[in-house]
Order: sequence, then C-alpha cells, then structure tokens
Amino acid sequence: MSDPRIIVALDYASAAEAQQLVARLDPARCKLKVGKELFVSAGPAFVAGLVDQGYGVFLDLKFHDIPNTVAAACRAAAKLGVWMLNVHALGGHAMLSAAREAVECVPARPILIAVTVLTSMQDEDLAEVGMMGTAQEAVSRLAQLSQRCGLDGVVCSAREVAQLRRERGASFLLVTPGIRPAQAATGDQARVATPREAIQNGASYLVVGRPITQAPDPLAALAAIQREIEFK
Repeated sequence: MSDPRIIVALDYASAAEAQQLVARLDPARCKLKVGKELFVSAGPAFVAGLVDQGYGVFLDLKFHDIPNTVAAACRAAAKLGVWMLNVHALGGHAMLSAAREAVECVPARPILIAVTVLTSMQDEDLAEVGMMGTAQEAVSRLAQLSQRCGLDGVVCSAREVAQLRRERGASFLLVTPGIRPAQAATGDQARVATPREAIQNGASYLVVGRPITQAPDPLAALAAIQREIEFK
C-alpha cells in the first residue's frame, strides 16, 4: 500500500508500551498518531524515532495559541520529519495563516490540518461554552475558514464527512477520528462511524485507536478494518 489510509492512534502512556505495538506493525500498512499523553511522556526524540523507522507520523497536539507561538511550534514539529500535524481552527484566521506559512518554510513540508469540533462534543456541549448552532454547523464554518487560510484539510467526525466533501471539494483532506467497527464500543466518543461508512462518505484517512490497540490481536484487528474499507 503506497499510502495507507488507517492511522493507528498510539494511546499509550510511555514509549516502551507504544514501541511494543509499533514493532509489530508495518509502515506500508498504516500510519501512526502521537497525541498529547505520549508526546509529553516520550518527547520529540520518540517521534523522530518513529519517522526513522519509516512511519508516517501524525503529530496530534492541536496547537492553539497566539499566531507567533503556534508558528514556532509548527516549525519545530515539521523539523521532526512528521507526515502530518494539526492546529485548532478556533485559533482564527491569523493563527491558521501563521501556521501554514511556518510549515511552508520547511524543506519536507508536512500536511497541515485543523481540528474543527472535538468528536466528544455534541450540540449541548457547544451551547454550554457559548457557541451558537449545531456541531455540524460549527464544523462547516471552521472547515471553510481552514481552507481559506490555505490548510490542507481538517479533522472532523465521520458524520460530517459527506457534507464537508460536498462543500470543500475533492482535494481537501478529511481526517476522521471516532472510528469504531460495528461491534466495538464507542467509549468517550459521541460522534462516531464505522470504517466503511467513513470511507463511503468521503474520508481521506481514518484514525483508529482502541479497536486496534486494545484488541487481543492488534494486527488482526488492523487487517479486518483494512478489508472493510477495501470495498468496490
């Protein structure tokens, strides 16, 4: 597979735990996501090590700060050789534009995407923090802003993929967490979908964590999801 569409979320507390799974995986079959817990525990050197092993790494730190600070963070992340990194779209136009300009200056430019609305949040959660309208409306607005600022795509719930694909076009990347095989528990994700549903609706890449990492046989779980999305 030249460009695996499954991103395995390394939801571990330490580099040692994560590496046990990584050693059993294959960079030709999946990419890897490093989030806040593992990054804080293991540090940039661990991320660079995954890159050295041939993996495409999605650094999921959701940078959200003043434009100069986010630009500096994106530049530092890009220098690690990551395949993809993200910022939070709620940072606004100036922050998003600064992030995009920062990664443009790196020779091996990573993909830059924005988080729209966390998949754990529903309409009532947005109302509680003062955001008007539905989660889907907020996602649509933030995706439009991200595209206008020159970002490559967004993170969004699989339930919003079909609408965003229509609105943002074929080349805009849609990265979907909250992916759960039909028999799997949803956990703390509220807006979820099966792998097949997400791909059929237009998802570019699928982020899958616990259904693979907590499976009795993670490699078998990965293979099952790959079979599910390789439909004609």
